[in-house]
Amino acid sequence: MSGTGIIIEREYLERVRKKSFIITTLIVPLLMVAVMILPAILIEMGGQSKNQYLVIDKSGTVAPQLSDTESLTFITINNVPLDSALTIDTADGVLVIPADIVSVPQGPMKLYSRGPSSLSLEKEITSQVNSIVEKNRLDSYDIPDLNRILKDSRSDAQLSTVRISDDNTDGESTSPALSFALGMGMTFTLYMFILIYGQMVMTSIIEEKGNRVLEVVVTSVKPTRLMLGKIIGIGLVALTQILLWAAIVSVTAFLIVPALLPTDLLAEGASNAAITGGDAELIMMVRSLPPASTVSGYIVLMIIFLILGFLIYSSIFTAIGSAVDNIQDASQLSSLAVFPIVIGLIFAMVAASDPGGSIAFWASMFPLTSPMVMVARIPFGIPVWEIVLSLALLVAGLIFMAWIAGKIYRVGIFMYGKKPTLREIMRWISYK
Repeated sequence: MSGTGIIIEREYLERVRKKSFIITTLIVPLLMVAVMILPAILIEMGGQSKNQYLVIDKSGTVAPQLSDTESLTFITINNVPLDSALTIDTADGVLVIPADIVSVPQGPMKLYSRGPSSLSLEKEITSQVNSIVEKNRLDSYDIPDLNRILKDSRSDAQLSTVRISDDNTDGESTSPALSFALGMGMTFTLYMFILIYGQMVMTSIIEEKGNRVLEVVVTSVKPTRLMLGKIIGIGLVALTQILLWAAIVSVTAFLIVPALLPTDLLAEGASNAAITGGDAELIMMVRSLPPASTVSGYIVLMIIFLILGFLIYSSIFTAIGSAVDNIQDASQLSSLAVFPIVIGLIFAMVAASDPGGSIAFWASMFPLTSPMVMVARIPFGIPVWEIVLSLALLVAGLIFMAWIAGKIYRVGIFMYGKKPTLREIMRWISYK
């Protein structure tokens, strides 16, 4: 085995054998899935708390039409003063409805609550009162069957987007909301891996430079091959982890979760109105997932951009690590690498909101931001030529950055004692 191969093997095995790597690889994706599923399960198991409210209706028209629900009970006490009502501790609070609530466009109500008031509870009370007020206002026009006419005239049209294929035929249905979620999910994954493992490369170089291990290793391996071996070895660790994460999340999303949900509601022809309860959002999300083959294509492209993005940024982190002697000095220079990563994440958010915009296009072509931005745009079905062009420019940027990093690395690993200035680092690049 060549010297570079030995370095790659050492860097890879040293990290994947750690218990921390195994634990994070298995636990993190399960936690991600739990975050998506657990709220619906807890709501279904725990149910809703029961609240009882006293109602002082000064208008005399709203309280008689209020309906009790699973979570709310109303008791009308119009003849009891507010001060006295507030002393009744058997109720959870008092709802005061003003006398002019029907005539005033935004009639102010007040809810006196003994404990914390939830957003869902306030929304339920407001919704009931508004429906009653609207009905009373409509009845005041004295138009026969006005409520029925308005009900029949309501529209509930739903927009379903279908991509047009290259042969001008109907393609697959898409959901912009789901595309946004998939794009941002992959972008944050890419951002996290590039940042964490890129800094891992820098830290490893600083540690080996500090204990003078590099001086021994370079007697057997050229500095450029040493740098390449370290980057590839740590890159394979990142690739291993993201492949395992993708496998766990995909199996959970496409096999385990659908198996736990009602088959009839997952069917494409099932009515949305039939989906109720705590599992509603989860069922709608699973029904809107694209085919497994499409998601697999997204993951493959994400991995390609991850590899190239990691290589280009790890080259920057390698140059920084070789130029300094300690973590403190490196933290000051590492902003040169972290800043464009953060900028790429910001542009990715813009691209996910407007994937066809000019900002999204140019940011997905610039090598330092293209890994995050292009991954955010891919689920929206952008043209293939844009992806190919972005990859070509990213490869070109990688070659250029690796060449500069190699120049700095071969000189920097032998420099000790002081932090070099930017002018000195630029001079290292010109050395032959």
